[in-house]
Amino acid sequence: MTETNAPTAPLPQSGPQNEDSLRGFLFALAAYLLWGFLPLYMKAMAHIPTLEVLAHRVIWSVPVALLILLWLGRTADLKTALRTPRMLGMAAVTAGLISINWGIYVWAVQTGHALDAALGYYINPLFSVFLGAVLLGERLDGLQKLAILLATLAVGVLTWEAGRLPLVALSLTLTWGIYAYFKKSLPIGPNQGFALEVILLLPLALGYVIWRVASGAPVAFGGTVSDTALLAGCGIVTAVPLMVYANGAKLLRLSTIGIMQYIAPTMIFLTAVFLFGEPFGRGKAIAFPMIWLALAIYSTALIRQAGVRRARSGG
Repeated sequence: MTETNAPTAPLPQSGPQNEDSLRGFLFALAAYLLWGFLPLYMKAMAHIPTLEVLAHRVIWSVPVALLILLWLGRTADLKTALRTPRMLGMAAVTAGLISINWGIYVWAVQTGHALDAALGYYINPLFSVFLGAVLLGERLDGLQKLAILLATLAVGVLTWEAGRLPLVALSLTLTWGIYAYFKKSLPIGPNQGFALEVILLLPLALGYVIWRVASGAPVAFGGTVSDTALLAGCGIVTAVPLMVYANGAKLLRLSTIGIMQYIAPTMIFLTAVFLFGEPFGRGKAIAFPMIWLALAIYSTALIRQAGVRRARSGG
């Protein structure tokens, strides 16, 4: 989602998952809770430049992702992808999108816009449905159309109240929604795909850090013990939730994942208001309930569709 880098729409699965498993639920719950607590981690690095934090998210995600692939015995697909130009090109697109999403998220939390980040991740599933209709020709039912309309009106309220578009929220929504769309076309598993993306981003991240050191600019890594530990830990807080989620999603129904995806943005919302003390003005007081209503309507449609599919399949 972001971030939570958290996927806010169900990932494609190898086959229909008609039953929930406790193991899958615990995996997914752990991932969403980790994403929900992520703002606290990023806020602790508010004094470190956003690009430096982003660079270290990439750098330290590489060894974590590779170690997990080695543990799972899934390195063969990654080696094949690294030798396939078409797959590298597709992964370069998704890597670029996810790095922009990460950067916006880190900046938002660092600069007191965590509420906007929560809004962006609330809107994500509705935007994914909209993208499916526009780009894939998927048909929307009445409830889905109503949910999208409510979300659009909520953005309109925020725009009117602030005199400008909620750019942080919309940027997170757009980058993640388009990332998820292209990610579906990447013919590789989610764990291997994540490893491939951070490997492709690694030269840029290392280049940025080396450039800052060479130019004499102050760098946080290697300064204090706490800053160094926080930056090195970025690999764990970035890679582990994504990979835990990927394993949980395979063991849950799509409708269950569809409901659980609101855990992380809700935690971000509560953290922003009650721990960070971000202002919750009139516009947000109107817009957020509209978004919550839209998500309730969307979830109702999702559960209803899942019930119809199970009835047709005899489940």
